[in-house]
Amino acid sequence: MGRVTVRRPVLRIAADGTTRRPDALAAEEPLEIRVDGRPLSVTMRTPGHDVELAHGFLLTEGVIHDREQLSSARYCDSPGPDGRNTYNVLDVVLAPGVQPPDSSVTRNFYTTSSCGVCGKAALDSVRLSTRHSPSADPLTVTAETLVGIPDQLRAAQRVFDATGGLHAAGLFSGDGELLVVREDVGRHNAVDKVLGWALLAQRVPLTGCVLMVSGRASFELVQKAAMAGVPVLAAVSAPSSLAVDLAAEQGITLVGFLRGRSMNVYTRAERIVTKDIAG
Repeated sequence: MGRVTVRRPVLRIAADGTTRRPDALAAEEPLEIRVDGRPLSVTMRTPGHDVELAHGFLLTEGVIHDREQLSSARYCDSPGPDGRNTYNVLDVVLAPGVQPPDSSVTRNFYTTSSCGVCGKAALDSVRLSTRHSPSADPLTVTAETLVGIPDQLRAAQRVFDATGGLHAAGLFSGDGELLVVREDVGRHNAVDKVLGWALLAQRVPLTGCVLMVSGRASFELVQKAAMAGVPVLAAVSAPSSLAVDLAAEQGITLVGFLRGRSMNVYTRAERIVTKDIAG
């Protein structure tokens, strides 16, 4: 797993005594994203799929809407204490004619792994307009399909199995086929990695798809789904009030508390076919 996990000594205390042993932890390191050589954002992430993360971040910030709008992405030299490159600085180059990020709607240069919205200049700037509105997406999904998705997501969380410390996001087709899963210490980073994968695969807008997240559904995750044209966003835990408001505004079906054979559908419930959920 490389830098995705690290080992640290731990004292384990239990009813049968104490033991000292190494423990596997999810790696967390800063990634500075630069655009045309200029710093744009620093996010705390789990190393891996950084190019996808940068593409997804720029898509969901409204900087780009197509893979061809980026010319290249490469790591800069960023040596650590041992003199080796940390691979923690990634510079993306915009294609000719693509406008650089507007400083009024981008993050300040630091975001934590738990909250990507912290650092926005103002709440109004978060309500980015999407070129891929999911409002008119004709997708319908059976409730039976939805209740099977969390188990698929959990089964694909390879690093979570080793550490117990990562969020996950998964993209599914409307009939429940798993397309891609990404893990990260930050839930917004996991989503950006998934959406960056989709952008690089030329699958954006994500018509007819379901985005599943392992934690709660925040305002920012709904925004990211809207920017990629995702019609259905499902979460294991609760949504926030602003997440529900934005989902209604953008025409996204927002599902929360998707556990076992039950769920809460907060917006656009007509997309969910419920007749087969009994049992």
